[in-house]
Amino acid sequence: MRGRDIVKAADVAHETWRSTQNISRAMKELEGRGLMECLTPEKSTWKKYILTDVGEKVLAKMEEMNF
Repeated sequence: MRGRDIVKAADVAHETWRSTQNISRAMKELEGRGLMECLTPEKSTWKKYILTDVGEKVLAKMEEMNF
């Protein structure tokens, strides 16, 4: 996931070889911390997320540190 890509938990799960359920839970946590925004909060499944400005800054910092 880079920059302002719109993603679903299933997309991230596929790319990282993790379960969709775990990724969905993590994305909700990141949303709660202000790092991601849910673009489809009315849906109960297949929600779409995007990084917030703060999330982009955190990602950039992690990339600088080769995290």
